[in-house]
Amino acid sequence: MTVDARHAIHTSGPAKTAWQRGRLLALGSVLAAVLLLAHEYVPNRWGNLGSLVQSFLPWLGLAVPLGILAALLRRSALAVLAVLLPLAAWIWVFLPQVRPEATPPGDLTVVQHNVDAANADVAGTAEVLLAADPDVVTLTEVPYDVAEQYTEALAEALPYHQSDGTVGIWSRYPLKGVRSVDILDESWNRCLRAVVQYEGANVAVYAAHLPSVRFGSGGFETVDRNAAAQRLAEAVAAEKTEAVVAAGDLNAVLADDAIAPLTNLVTAPTRGFEFTYPAVFPVAQIDHVLARGVTVTDVRALGETGSDHLPVVAHVDTSTP
Repeated sequence: MTVDARHAIHTSGPAKTAWQRGRLLALGSVLAAVLLLAHEYVPNRWGNLGSLVQSFLPWLGLAVPLGILAALLRRSALAVLAVLLPLAAWIWVFLPQVRPEATPPGDLTVVQHNVDAANADVAGTAEVLLAADPDVVTLTEVPYDVAEQYTEALAEALPYHQSDGTVGIWSRYPLKGVRSVDILDESWNRCLRAVVQYEGANVAVYAAHLPSVRFGSGGFETVDRNAAAQRLAEAVAAEKTEAVVAAGDLNAVLADDAIAPLTNLVTAPTRGFEFTYPAVFPVAQIDHVLARGVTVTDVRALGETGSDHLPVVAHVDTSTP
C-alpha cells in the first residue's frame, strides 16, 4: 500500500454537515442568551463578576452580528440558528428602552455633568450645558480653584448657587436647606443636598459623585462605590421633602445590583441608551438623573465638552410621582 493510499484511509470519513459544524459557536450564543436573561444571578463573589456583566449588559448584543459572521464563515446552520437565542433575549430585555414612545416633556429641566478636573474649557462646557435651557445644573469633579469660573459662566441663567468640595448645584430658582452629605468619609466631600424652591413647590436635589471602580488583582473593585451608594440611599430614604432628584456621576449603571439600595428608592426613565463614558466612545451610562416623588420623563446625552464624560439632560414632571 502506498503512502498516499494510507493517508487517504486516515483522512477519509463522513464530512460534517452544516448541522454538525459550529457546536462551540452555538454554545457561545446560548451562554450569551443566558447572561442576558439571568444577569442578576451572576454572583459577585468572584471579583464582582456580576457587577461587571451588568455594567456592559447591552453590549452582549454584539454576540448576534459576531455570531452570524462566524457561523457563515464556518458554514454552520446550527450556529446561525443558535444566534436567534441571544437576539430574542436582547429584544426581550431592552425592547422597552429602544421602542419609540411619546413622553411628556416635563416642567423642570435638570442637567448633570462630571466636568472633569482636567477640563480647562469652562466657557465651552457652560455653553453646552446652557444650550439645554436647564432649570438646575449639578456638577461633579469641579476643582476648588475653578468653581467660581463656572458660577460666573452660568450666573445669568442660573443665579442661585451652592457648592461643597468638588460638587455644586446651580439653579434658576432660590435654594434653601443646603448641607453636605457624608457618603464615605471626611475626605470624600462629594455630595451636596439643597432644596430648589420651584414655583411654590420644594424639590430636594442631591448632587453626588460616587467613588470610581477599578480593575485590580481582585477583579472588578467596587467596595468604596458600593459603600457610598449605601450611604446616599440612607440619606435619600431619610429625606423629608417628598419630591427628590438625585443626580450625579454614580460610577455605576442602573442594572448593577450592587447599587440597588439606591435604585430601589428612586425611578429612572425606562427607555434609551444614553451612554456617557468615556466621551470619546461611550460604552456605559454612569451619569444619571433619578427621582422620588416626581417623574423623570426622559434623559438624553448632550454634546461633548472638554470632559471625559458626556453631560445628560433630564426632564422632570413635578406633577406626577
